[in-house]
Amino acid sequence: GYQVTGVFMKNWDPLDEQGACSIDRDCEDAYRVCQKLDIPFHQVSYVKEYWNEVFSDLLKEYELGRTPNPDIVCNKHIKFNYFLHYAMDNLGADAIATGHYARTSLEDEEVFQQKHIQRPQRLFRNRFEVRNSVKLLQGADLFKDQTFFLSQISQDALRKTIFPLGDLTKSFVKKIAAEHGLHHMFFLCFYGFNTTFPFQSMGVCFIGERNFENFLLEYLEPQPGNFVSIEDKKVMGTHQGWFLYTIGQRARLAGLKDAWFVVDKDVSTGDVFVAPTTDHPALYRDLLRTNRVHWIAEEPPAELVRDKMMECHLRFRHQMPLVPCVLTLNQDGSVWVTLVKPARAITPGQ
Repeated sequence: GYQVTGVFMKNWDPLDEQGACSIDRDCEDAYRVCQKLDIPFHQVSYVKEYWNEVFSDLLKEYELGRTPNPDIVCNKHIKFNYFLHYAMDNLGADAIATGHYARTSLEDEEVFQQKHIQRPQRLFRNRFEVRNSVKLLQGADLFKDQTFFLSQISQDALRKTIFPLGDLTKSFVKKIAAEHGLHHMFFLCFYGFNTTFPFQSMGVCFIGERNFENFLLEYLEPQPGNFVSIEDKKVMGTHQGWFLYTIGQRARLAGLKDAWFVVDKDVSTGDVFVAPTTDHPALYRDLLRTNRVHWIAEEPPAELVRDKMMECHLRFRHQMPLVPCVLTLNQDGSVWVTLVKPARAITPGQ
């Protein structure tokens, strides 16, 4: 087997705001799991780092009118950077394991399939010596696949990470938890140095579930403005800040029975443009441009460099279906993405 250590990361200080935060309960759950498995338990705090490199960035993005994804940024800067180095430098770890539903190309390497060896740690060192770029692959459970949240991590971090749940389904993992007496908390720290979070929280990464509009208003000044119909430019109501709304979101307009949806925002005027149906044409786009390209392999694909165009698939939101598209590489390194079929609610910042 493997020499395993469990580590709980504290990335948010509940004293920083007034909302409910489950950090202490999560930490206690992690400790109880480690006791159950008879493995060491450690705690580490990245509250300052999270504030500076994730949360401050989140607020800045909202102020610019974009809708950021803090889970992606947190994985890039905290879990697969600060925590990874902590595990290597302070715990002497050869690798970290997380509960993400994802896989890597290294899981198919012959060296990693070896069984019954006296020093399994050597497997990890062999992984590091593989010279080909490591690919990030979808998990076997396509519905729970979490590669979207891992899309910004570095090649070095991916090489030093294993995903023990990658070949399993969520239902099977729940079955394993129940068989090990962990049915009261679906909280796994098996197999590695990292932990996942209990249940299926839809809150901000490491902050927890809360009323997000009220939460943002604790940190950003209200910017009152109007809801404006995209069809006839009629004012439909007022809001407390355009940064509280994202493309595709339902806009709750006082006095209106029918649902209206956000289709655009004008940061200069504070107007939030809305449409009367969830499938309004203004919600659909088939072209987007990005200048913040992160290549997991560290370099663009050879086909794209050679031909300046490449067919692939796009996912811009967790659990959305993959959309066929064509990439066009520009001289400045930015990329145009042309979708084969228009997609709903493509949101700047995602």
